[in-house]
This record gives sequence, structure tokens and C-alpha cells, in this order.
Amino acid sequence: MSSRRLELTVARLAPERWDDFLDLHSEANGAGWCRCVAWWVPTWEGWGDRSQAENTALRRELCARGHNDGLLAYSGNEPVGWCQLGQRDRLTKLVAQFERDPDDRVWAVTCFLVAPAWRRRGVAGALLDAAVSTARDAGAHFLEGYPRVGADEPGEIWTGSSGLFERAGFVVVRHGDGRSVVARAL
Repeated sequence: MSSRRLELTVARLAPERWDDFLDLHSEANGAGWCRCVAWWVPTWEGWGDRSQAENTALRRELCARGHNDGLLAYSGNEPVGWCQLGQRDRLTKLVAQFERDPDDRVWAVTCFLVAPAWRRRGVAGALLDAAVSTARDAGAHFLEGYPRVGADEPGEIWTGSSGLFERAGFVVVRHGDGRSVVARAL
């Protein structure tokens, strides 16, 4: 790994970035199937039976309805990372699973994807910093995350690691068996 400073730009998902989203969410990056729609489907029942085409269609529909709910990190013109964020209460499955009281002042950062060659180089941290700024600029009072407790393998930490959130000033507001709820006041 190079000791020089990582130079990234972070941009909000927009229709003109759709191809970049698909390039990053590819099988080569271990993400060809989900398309970051797990929290958008009503229940976990049948989630594993969904096809890549179904998930892509749902993501396209969400974007067409204005749910450009994420940030892309770039190194030059190459998309190297992603995080999904937006108002928490729009994700009813997430709110129910983590037993959160409705609060339109709360945003959530729910998913991360970093291309394998870019992992452990600060991409997720840059995305989380940008998520904090984006949520604050949109008027959110709090930003929540849902890290898996004790996990450090990429396939297990798609919601972010505990250390990632701790370094960004988040504190645990609810302990869980598999995942905690962490939050940061904005």
C-alpha cells in the first residue's frame, strides 16, 4: 500500500452516474446481485430467492422516483466505493428490525461497498465523512448506522464495521445480538 494520501472525490448518485453504480456493483466486486436494495424490500422472507434482474429493476425504479440515495467514491473517473444513505423512516423493514421509533429528523447510512483493490485504504471512511456532511446539509439532526458486532470480513460488514463508525464519532445507542445501532448527532 502506498504511503501517499488517498485522493478521492465523492458524489451523490444521480441518473448520469447510473453506469458507474452498475460498474461498481458488479460480480467482479462481489456485488452483482444485491444492487443495494435489501432494506427496500418489505421483509427478509424470500430475499435470497430474488434475482439480480429483480434487484436491478427495483434500484432503477427507486432512482426514477428520485431515490438517488447514495454516494459514490471515485479515484479519478473510476468508481471505487458506495454507501447508501437517506431518511431512515423510508426503510420500514430497517425501522421495524431495529425497533426504532419514527423520527423524520434521523437519517441512516445502511450499506457500504468498496471495490476489493481499494479496501483498507480509507474509502469507507471518506464515504462516511461525506454521508455525515450530506445528512447535515439536508437538515438531518442525527445519522444512524447498523454495524455487525465483531465482524471484519467484507461479506459480513456490508453495513459497516464498528470501528469505522467509532472513528467517525458515532456512539452505540442500542446493543443487539448481531448488529448494534450507532448514532451521531449532527
